[in-house]
Amino acid sequence: MTPVTPDRTTSDRWALITGATAGIGAAFATRLASDGWHLVLVARDSARLADQAAELTGRHGVQTEIVSADLSTDDGCAAVERRLADGPPVELLVNNAGISLNKPFLRSTVEDETRLLRLKVQAVLRLTLAALATMTERRSGAVINVSSVAGFGAVMPGSTYSASKAWVTNFSESVGQSARPFGVRVMALCPGYTRTEFHQRAGIDMSKTPDWMWLDATDVVDEALRDLRKGKLVSVPSWKYKLAVAGMRHAPRRLLEVVSRDTRGRIGRDRR
Repeated sequence: MTPVTPDRTTSDRWALITGATAGIGAAFATRLASDGWHLVLVARDSARLADQAAELTGRHGVQTEIVSADLSTDDGCAAVERRLADGPPVELLVNNAGISLNKPFLRSTVEDETRLLRLKVQAVLRLTLAALATMTERRSGAVINVSSVAGFGAVMPGSTYSASKAWVTNFSESVGQSARPFGVRVMALCPGYTRTEFHQRAGIDMSKTPDWMWLDATDVVDEALRDLRKGKLVSVPSWKYKLAVAGMRHAPRRLLEVVSRDTRGRIGRDRR
């Protein structure tokens, strides 16, 4: 595997990963540790964080720090912002923490929807801004905001998940263009269905999803890092999802409504 920045040593470089204990976040942690990056691991479960940190340090000999924080809260965001401002400089930020709601918007609550937006939108905004404050000053660094193919269209009728990911992708593209002159890269990572704990933890039944639609988290991370080196603003892993994105971007909206198969957000009129 080629290091993220082959022109410079990673022996003194730090990456901060949110949602680091599972799925794509854990895959980033494993890959970067194997490349010699020191890690700041962020998640809510402090015991799981400690186990992960010990395992990565023992296996790869890298330094690890843990920050137990709920990024849907102001205090949680502030704790990570402090680490981005102080301590060894963070050269790579991976905003990966996220949730999904297994309920339609018409049956949701303000509290649940606000928590989703605070985690998937506000936290991404705050941590990206905090990281760029020092990265642009140093003229070095990168941010990967984990978005989703779902952000390219309203493919989950009644769900606000795709709307939040549309914001992440658009935000990353825009900020990436403004950060580029400072030698800093910002990229939205937009995978399709990836085998992680994500759907299980949200209580979403994915048993009917065909095997060919699933991606491996390790492969997603490998392609993301390749695209980051190429200076891409948006990374869509796998040719099949690249085709899907092209279709969502150019297909008539009415056609998208017909083919949208994710029904977690659908609700009949008689059940409102």
